[in-house]
Amino acid sequence: MNDMELLRELGQETPLPAPAELDAARARLAAAIASAPAAAGLATVPEVATDQPCPSSGQPAGPLRPSAPAPVLTAVRLMHAGAVGTAVYLIIALAFIGDIQAYHLRYLGHSLTAAQLSHQRPLIITLAIVTGLALIALWLWMARAVSQGRNWARILSTVLLGLATLEVTGNHGVAQVFCAVLTWLTGLAAVWLLWRPASSAFFRQCRQAALTRRP
Repeated sequence: MNDMELLRELGQETPLPAPAELDAARARLAAAIASAPAAAGLATVPEVATDQPCPSSGQPAGPLRPSAPAPVLTAVRLMHAGAVGTAVYLIIALAFIGDIQAYHLRYLGHSLTAAQLSHQRPLIITLAIVTGLALIALWLWMARAVSQGRNWARILSTVLLGLATLEVTGNHGVAQVFCAVLTWLTGLAAVWLLWRPASSAFFRQCRQAALTRRP
């Protein structure tokens, strides 16, 4: 007996299901289909969520600003030191401003008398405070701008160094000359560092990055 004859005999011996059994199987299949969509929906939610693209702002990320080299960082520290030195000098000047003699103070090339000094002392104190705070703010402003790679800050720092040179040559008192020379040397060292080759490359890269980020 071959395989085909064996399968034919098995089919003849297997009884067909009764109609009642078919109805019960049909009911179970309908119940399974009715409960399948809810489970299928829960199973497909994560898949749909993972297929969604990530939201984007629509703006391309620009190049990052390069990190400042060692000469620029040292120049920033010197500028901070200049701000601290200016603050110390202002405190000392305010502490001893009441002991200033008339011949120590000159205004527009003329020495003030004791009466004039006593009368103008409030104005002198106010001008000293305003000037000192402005210089401290200028030191800190230049330090911040330089650390951010602003080339105009490097140029402006050089111009301010030239003005400080005029101040050094215009002072006559020993204390004034000492403080002016100390401030000038601090500014000179900072400006020299800002024009080093590594610093120039840093400012050039920052300028190119700023031009690239512009719309």
